Amino acid sequence: MSLAQVHHISAAAGDESAEGRFTAVGHGVTAALLAELEPLFAYVLPDGAPHRPTDAELRSLPQAFTYAVLSDGSRAVGRTAPARGEASAPVRFHTHAVHIPAGVPLPGGRLPVEAWRSPHWATVTPPGGAAPSDPLGTLPPGPAPVREGLDDFAVSRGPWLAAVLADLRRAGEEAPAGGPVVLVERRSADVARWLALAAIALPRESAERLTFTTYTRRPGSSPLRVAGVAPQDAAAAREAGLRVHVCADRPPVEATEDIWARTAARVWRSRAPELFQEARGLPGDPFAAGPLAVVALCAGVGLGSEERAAAAAWAAERPYALDAKRVGRLVEALTSPGIDDRTGSEFDAVGRLFGALDGRCPASVTAPLAAMLVTEAVRGGNGSLELPRPDAFVGPEGEAIAGVLGPEILAELESGAGGARPVARTVQLLRVARLLGVNSTEVLPGVVDRLARTILAEAKAGEEADGAAEALAFAPALLELLDEQFDVRTALLGALDRIAPEDPGAVARFLGRVALPFTGTQALPHLRMCAEVPGAMTTLGRDRAAAWYRVLRAAGLSPFAEPLVLRTAVGLVWEDRAPTVEEARLVLEAATSDAHRVAGTWTRLVDAALGAPADAEDATALAHDLLRGFPQEIGGRERAALQLLDLCRALRTGAPEPGWAEQVRTLRDRAAPLEPAVQERAFTSLVERLLAPDRPGAELYDFVRSDDADLIAAYDRAARAEPTRARLRTHPAYAADCFTHWTAHPHAGPAWTTTAAALLEDVLRPAVRGMTAEAVAEVEETVGRTGSSGRANAFRDWNRSRALGRLGRRIAGRVRRG
Repeated sequence: MSLAQVHHISAAAGDESAEGRFTAVGHGVTAALLAELEPLFAYVLPDGAPHRPTDAELRSLPQAFTYAVLSDGSRAVGRTAPARGEASAPVRFHTHAVHIPAGVPLPGGRLPVEAWRSPHWATVTPPGGAAPSDPLGTLPPGPAPVREGLDDFAVSRGPWLAAVLADLRRAGEEAPAGGPVVLVERRSADVARWLALAAIALPRESAERLTFTTYTRRPGSSPLRVAGVAPQDAAAAREAGLRVHVCADRPPVEATEDIWARTAARVWRSRAPELFQEARGLPGDPFAAGPLAVVALCAGVGLGSEERAAAAAWAAERPYALDAKRVGRLVEALTSPGIDDRTGSEFDAVGRLFGALDGRCPASVTAPLAAMLVTEAVRGGNGSLELPRPDAFVGPEGEAIAGVLGPEILAELESGAGGARPVARTVQLLRVARLLGVNSTEVLPGVVDRLARTILAEAKAGEEADGAAEALAFAPALLELLDEQFDVRTALLGALDRIAPEDPGAVARFLGRVALPFTGTQALPHLRMCAEVPGAMTTLGRDRAAAWYRVLRAAGLSPFAEPLVLRTAVGLVWEDRAPTVEEARLVLEAATSDAHRVAGTWTRLVDAALGAPADAEDATALAHDLLRGFPQEIGGRERAALQLLDLCRALRTGAPEPGWAEQVRTLRDRAAPLEPAVQERAFTSLVERLLAPDRPGAELYDFVRSDDADLIAAYDRAARAEPTRARLRTHPAYAADCFTHWTAHPHAGPAWTTTAAALLEDVLRPAVRGMTAEAVAEVEETVGRTGSSGRANAFRDWNRSRALGRLGRRIAGRVRRG
């Protein structure tokens, strides 16, 4: 099929009034298409170009090689080159273009960029408008003439290759975002070479969508996807917000993140463009880095870590896509001893590749992968690696790698730094040791003890950082280790069980996140209790005593045989809070004092007694039992506080030893800082006993003489309370007794004298005023009988002074009114 050709002569340089014109138009090119084509052929001389150039200067001016898609789906390929003009216009610009109808391929299935070197582009309009030869149809067969020199060009543009190819790949998408990609080169032919590089690297459909021009002064207004500009126009392109690559300047600093583009750049720099076509024969996304990286590695092309990881990951997903020869070459490239930049992601991908090839390929093929993985696990500290199966090292290969890595593993396992070693690292070392057949029996007890504590420490740190709902990163590998190695599982579960009483809540939370396999024959009482507590607390709700009994039964051991189960059960049910008094008494009665002494739970019971509210009925009885059960263990402030509670019990229910008023003050001082509820209970018990009718006078005397402001204030509050007021109103003898004592110590300290005066006025006088005359007489008679006639006269005067005072005020009021 003969393609229509178009010739166009532009206006003279600098003559803005002149217009270009089409000098020859082939059949089928409409006027509408010519209107679209003409802006594409516009040519602006570079800055500084001579008005009358010499032949050499004329040849050095840039040529615009253009490929465009028109509105009707047809395409145009053309070249605009400077040409000698007339005397009035020494430079003209001649365009020779070929129009390609929609749906019609280029002759020979060529890509547009392949025509840029065609020798048949005309610089003048042929006589009669007929083209003697088609620039596209007369291209020499084969790729050599078009690709000649591209390898050298790619090597010379090595620093820019990846970034440019990444942008050209995006420009070849169906709907690219933004304006054209701008390539800045000193020669327009080099822009064409960039496009030739992309045409070979990109899939055909992407290359065909890549419209371009190798030279323009106005890239911002270009409808094409790629535009070449001279260095002096680079700044304007940047200001227009375009993606600009200055390939004629300093190399770029930042590398592209496009792994496919980086791989393609390494292929070009290795002068192996045939690998692009080979990679397109492999399954996968056209721009996935994996296929290209695989064929590159198999061909001996050196790649970076991410590219090697992409190759390994792709091959792991499609192990059936490679023949035995390619698999061998890929493994050889990935395990090369000369590589020193491997990353964690690369090792992870290699691990997946090993898993895919293991059993599919001979062990001699996969052994280097296995060796690399275990070496990295030991020396690189990569805890996320998928380790090979044990039979991957059967034979000399296993003996060799075990001889190298075995001593390193044992040295690290038994090193003193084990306490700071992460769980994942210890687990990995133990798994590799078993994998290589390294005997770790001697170091295992110490390793497991340290591992158990590190497990709980990391779990606790994870709770504080992420919340208990977050999964523990080391959990899968730990469970695999326990499943693989029975001796490690037995030792680790035993170690966790031994340390569980120290912080049972932490162990229980850990078991809630990692389901350890302890359903075998090991006793493990503490672990079983930790596993039981969530269900017990959920089922029994607020009944903590019932939950405690259920958790204790889960241990399968009596507290008499294993007292530490008491500590674990208390720690699980009450954690960092104290039991109530009632709960504490149940716990105390569940075992002997010896068992509680060994378990250390008596301290939680002391906390319960001292933390009880002031109105808790059993707190004093609990204090009495604790003092009797743990006389040697309880000391210091806590002992004095419990003795104070025990004294309260005696004050309320029996006859305490004499001197109890002074003893309250002494114990209070010894127990400082005293819990407010304990102090309130002690003061209340004391003053209520001092306000009782049968109180010993010596105790009241000691109390008054102490002039203790806090105790006297408590006495004042109790005397003003309704029970005391009611007793004063209804019992004349009690009222007489209170009058005697409230007036018997006029020279006591200021706290008592002030309080006593206020009680006489505010409490006793209203009570006496409400009595009958007979009751008042009885009070007076009792005061005289228990005291003296002078005391009776004092009561009479005290009682009359108030009455006379009222009578005098009434008389004075009448006088004033008169």
